[in-house]
Amino acid sequence: MPKRYRDIAGDGGSNIVGQVEAQQARLRERLQRVRAIVAVVSGKGGVGKSSVTANLAACFALDGWQVGVLDADLNGPTMAKMLGVRGGKLVVHDGGVEPPRNALGVKVMSMDLLLPSDAAPLTWDAPTQDEAHTWRGTMEANALREFLADTDWGALDLLLIDLPPGTDRLVTVTSLVPVLTGSVVVTITSDVSQLVVRKSLTVAAQGRAPVLGLVENMAGLFPGPDVETLARESGTPFLGRVPFDAALAQAADRGEPFVALAPERPAAIALRSIASTIRRALPSA
Repeated sequence: MPKRYRDIAGDGGSNIVGQVEAQQARLRERLQRVRAIVAVVSGKGGVGKSSVTANLAACFALDGWQVGVLDADLNGPTMAKMLGVRGGKLVVHDGGVEPPRNALGVKVMSMDLLLPSDAAPLTWDAPTQDEAHTWRGTMEANALREFLADTDWGALDLLLIDLPPGTDRLVTVTSLVPVLTGSVVVTITSDVSQLVVRKSLTVAAQGRAPVLGLVENMAGLFPGPDVETLARESGTPFLGRVPFDAALAQAADRGEPFVALAPERPAAIALRSIASTIRRALPSA
């Protein structure tokens, strides 16, 4: 029978088990004040998932919701930039770390807030590449646990978790969050993207949280199979299409909420509609 950590005699006085248990207790206590937790997933990079996350957060904030965003991409964090809090100060007090808020009141926690602007990418040292992959997954999970446990989120109506590309990242989050309300999957009309997204939908469907729906981003920019058909074939709700708009990317680069700046543009209207559909699927207050 394999041994568990607590079965090993002695831990060098580090009390790792006690530290992890205390951290998990803090995490549960923090998230008890969060009404809904939604992970935004893509599987493949380059589909504009983070810009969708940022604008969904803005949509809910514009409707008067208390919103937080956790950037779970440790090696390519973008949410602080897109939500306009890059360079913001993290205030540490007895209750934890107070995350910065953007102009709409959205609270943001990101690795970008902890690193200098010219920091090199994070690396995971190990004797072999296989061990580095395992070590990376373990360290990512530990870092996300710390973000969730040590950030003073306060009372939130919604916490959005922006996941890095990869079909395995949702499994990591569901193992950390006591109750994940659901996930939103973002893709584009590309054969390659949809191939990976099919795997993401399978992983999400096997998880503890429902898939709230599939979003087609940058609609009209790429030729490829219809995303609504993919949603229907996989039994996933289709949340809608966000038309390609260069102004959306430009607003993200400036850290400004596109849906508030240009509410009349088709992409903003589509994002507001998608947010409304997600809101109807979330627990009532």
